[in-house]
Amino acid sequence: MDGNREAYYINLENGTILDTMDGHDWQFRVYATGAEIAELNRFLDENYNAELKTFARAQVPFLEYHKKSPNPEYDQILMRLYEMIYQLGDQEAKNHIKEMNIIDTDKI
Repeated sequence: MDGNREAYYINLENGTILDTMDGHDWQFRVYATGAEIAELNRFLDENYNAELKTFARAQVPFLEYHKKSPNPEYDQILMRLYEMIYQLGDQEAKNHIKEMNIIDTDKI
């Protein structure tokens, strides 16, 4: 597949991957191949679907939180997203994720 890395800009709030930063809000800059961006986009789609499940579940008042919660799935996907962004990210992205202390960056 494509071995050339290009700059992309990630907005986790709305789940988008941009190929230009001009006029767009973004949180992380990554350098990735086409295959890596496709994988990152798949994680963003999975994250969106998991987020919808947690939102829908939160609207049902009689369901207890600890019973069949979709939150672990959402958390796991979000951690995979941050790990991949850390791996592909520029130094600013790496520093930001490290400061967030949500993943073990020493193991990546």
